[in-house]
Amino acid sequence: MKALILNSGMGKRMGDLTKENPKCMTEIAKDETILSRQLKLLQEQGIREIVITTGLFDKIIRDYCHSLNLQLQYTFVNNPIYDVTNYIYSIYLAKHHLADDIILMHGDLVFDSSVLVDILLEDKSCMAVSTTIPLPDKDFKAVLKNGYIEKVGIDYSESAIAAQPLYKINKKDWEIWLDHIITFCEQGQVNCYAENAFNEISDKCYIYPKDFANRLCAEIDTPEDLTFIQERLNNSKN
Repeated sequence: MKALILNSGMGKRMGDLTKENPKCMTEIAKDETILSRQLKLLQEQGIREIVITTGLFDKIIRDYCHSLNLQLQYTFVNNPIYDVTNYIYSIYLAKHHLADDIILMHGDLVFDSSVLVDILLEDKSCMAVSTTIPLPDKDFKAVLKNGYIEKVGIDYSESAIAAQPLYKINKKDWEIWLDHIITFCEQGQVNCYAENAFNEISDKCYIYPKDFANRLCAEIDTPEDLTFIQERLNNSKN
């Protein structure tokens, strides 16, 4: 199994915090960044092969990962047109490194270790969702059909629940999704979510909801999100 962490975005909504470093290196606790937390949690669960997509801050991310001195094997894939594409194209560029079961996550996602454990223990391909958190305005929602996920996007509301970009995808399902990502990109559809490709083949690529309920699993898109996450982490230690 490999982990795929998407870090090719520019993080513009974070303002000055991402002028000189990528969003994934934002400090969320003392001596802990979003990325260092993700990598340490993956290592704790025995995931050793990490594929990281990069954009503007390619060298900074590479050097930072190696500085952590973790027992991980990294493959870095740079998206040279990060500023005019979405992460679907970064996945396309990384396609030759992804022939395996995949743990897929966005590089700005912060989650409890128990959420990752539950995802990994699931036999079926799955995505982190919450049946207790209100539907967000700006984040992913998952539309369910017959117990599996039919669509993922930010604009859905009917039959939808809150969702976060943390997936475990078995190889056979991942091959179907990745093939359609490749089709999208080779047809010039490079500035959309990878989930746009998934939504067209969800009747063949079965991904099931895995409920994290009220546990921490959230993206950091703005300084306000950062404050929320820092407070959650601080309270969990008290």
